[in-house]
Amino acid sequence: MEPKYFKSAFLNHWNMLGLAGAAGFAVLSGFPEIALPILAAGELLCVALLGAHPKFRKFVDAQKAKEERQANRQTSADVLQHIVKSLPAPILAHFQKLQARCRELRQIANELKRSGDGAEFPLDNVQLESLDKLLWIFLRLLYTEYSLARFLERANVEQMRTDVKNVEARLAQVDPKDQSVHAQKMRRTLEDHLQTGRDRLENFAKAEANHELVQLEIDRLQTKISTLAELAVNRQEPDFIASQVDQVAGTMLDMEKTMNDLQFATGLAPLDEDVPDLIQAPVVQAKQRTTR
Repeated sequence: MEPKYFKSAFLNHWNMLGLAGAAGFAVLSGFPEIALPILAAGELLCVALLGAHPKFRKFVDAQKAKEERQANRQTSADVLQHIVKSLPAPILAHFQKLQARCRELRQIANELKRSGDGAEFPLDNVQLESLDKLLWIFLRLLYTEYSLARFLERANVEQMRTDVKNVEARLAQVDPKDQSVHAQKMRRTLEDHLQTGRDRLENFAKAEANHELVQLEIDRLQTKISTLAELAVNRQEPDFIASQVDQVAGTMLDMEKTMNDLQFATGLAPLDEDVPDLIQAPVVQAKQRTTR
């Protein structure tokens, strides 16, 4: 049995309570020299059986994974500050313009309510949270697009292709009929080198495709958020607005997965339910570079 399961079984809350009670009973029994060894043997057997049980092992693994996620997890506030400090001013302004538009329309809706022209305040807390999530995805999309652009700019794809061709040429020079130790080592080394080069080219092609996709999603989501914010004012129907927000959020599931898969370029933690307040609270300003 792996030590971690044995340790978890022994330190289990209920096991420790039972062990303490049984030890106390053994001491008070008048025959501790007999009762304690029996207790120890029974404890070892119980711990071994519990630690070997598949369900208990799954429970221990799940708890361990949860602890690791919590230890490594970046808070949304940390991610927000990282993005704000990293993005050049023109890109950050692109987000702030959309953010200001949502705030402005929310203020108009609030004034309509106070003036009596609006029957209900169309942006309640639930809808604000949904719009916050869409703004949060939009900001992360901007950062993802920026990170991918930098990755593509740094990558020398022509050199990658040249390297692959050179390795292919060298591999072709190794006689396939030569079964000597030296020839076999050369072949394995060159084949591994060739596969690495092809993987780099494939990764570059995927990055290009994802960069184009992210750009399209930025334009689409910007239009969607603007439209939703306008609906909040023009249509005094909270249920309709909420359903539209949910519908747009649902279409972003694939994009969320794509962003999570692009951590190699962005370094961001996976997108979770912890969404910062982007409509009602201001984004902290940071000194930005003026060039990309």
